[in-house]
Amino acid sequence: MDDSIKALRDALAVTPDNVPLRRHLAESLLKFAAYDDAVEVYKEGLRLEAAEPTLELGLAEAFTKAGRDNEALALLEGMSNPLPKAHLLRARLLIREGSLDPARSAYRRALDDDPTLEDADLNSRLGVSAEGWRDSDERERVPASEGAVSGSAPKEFERPEFGFENVGGMEHVKEQINRKIIQPMQNPEIYQAYGKKIGGGILLYGPPGCGKTHLARATAGEVKAGFIAVGISDVLNMWMGESERNLRALFEQARDNAPSVLFFDEVDALGASRSDMRQSAGRNLINQFLSELDGINAKNDGVLVLAATNAPWHIDSAFRRPGRFDRVVFVPPPDEGARGEILRIHLKGKPVGEIDFAVLAKKSKEFSGADLMACVSEAIDIKLDEAMKTGVPEPITQKELLRAVKSHKPTTKEWFATARNYALYSNQGGHYDDIIDYLKLR
Repeated sequence: MDDSIKALRDALAVTPDNVPLRRHLAESLLKFAAYDDAVEVYKEGLRLEAAEPTLELGLAEAFTKAGRDNEALALLEGMSNPLPKAHLLRARLLIREGSLDPARSAYRRALDDDPTLEDADLNSRLGVSAEGWRDSDERERVPASEGAVSGSAPKEFERPEFGFENVGGMEHVKEQINRKIIQPMQNPEIYQAYGKKIGGGILLYGPPGCGKTHLARATAGEVKAGFIAVGISDVLNMWMGESERNLRALFEQARDNAPSVLFFDEVDALGASRSDMRQSAGRNLINQFLSELDGINAKNDGVLVLAATNAPWHIDSAFRRPGRFDRVVFVPPPDEGARGEILRIHLKGKPVGEIDFAVLAKKSKEFSGADLMACVSEAIDIKLDEAMKTGVPEPITQKELLRAVKSHKPTTKEWFATARNYALYSNQGGHYDDIIDYLKLR
């Protein structure tokens, strides 16, 4: 190994821009199980020739063999022109993390591009076969059952009675929503004078539990608009065409009750990347979603569309085009000042003693809003246990809150471990620059 690798490195020293030679060195390092060295050589090759498919695939393989699965997946999912073997590797990685449906999609793409890649072990583990897929394709062409019920019952139309004053922190996010949504609603004549439509979409993304849904409700309250919260079950239906009808009915309800905020939670489940799909039903739903956002068959004046996701990398890129979710806003965990404010909000109306919110905020670094709410709940449980023993309810003090904060682990860390990889290896359009800035990666 030493002699052959040394010879390749010596040759590269003479011709450092020789990408094929650099690829050969990386492949040799992989064969000798020098995985970390191979990663660095592949990265250097990609710096010389960006987005070169064989180099990207080689780097993904090196990441995989080095046990860096998240980085491998982020790279594979961000490839603009993936080779068939890239889909195959992605299927294997998705199986490891238990994501069987996306793994089936990736495996099928690999076989569509290169049937010789069929693998008996993957067929067995994924429960698929070429024959089974052909049967599925035939079923897709069967029309919806005549007995299926079209449309869905109207969603509850809320009127939130609180605004941004009930949202701790998030000043940067509030500012963007104010510019995109609130100001146009409050000053329609000025915006119309410049030919700007009142409405549009904002996509909120970030770690779970950081207040994206609460912020959406507060936005509706801020402009005195109605609020329709849409979950996956409100749209998806087993019958062909029914999901599209449900989605259309929700937009029609929002238009009929304008001004209104239509909020889609976990939007990645409805707007997943079409490149990962082989069944037309999923692609048809996304096309319907895009059509409704564009207002092709009906105007969306006064309809504000907000959506939230924990996985923006799984959303079809078409959703980010102008006129759709053209403002993508990163919702980070609350900063120190916001954490103190969130604790104040959650303790409001409860019996409390002397509380040093600054100390609690400092001790709860990286906590999400949901984490802080859990800490308050735990502190209350401690006081309830004491009250049950003594028969005398006592106010919540610093002691119980500090104990709760100390015992709680921030839930945002796992999300950032995945997001970091997408930000570093799948950020060609600069979509995740906010994550890079937040993590101070540059």
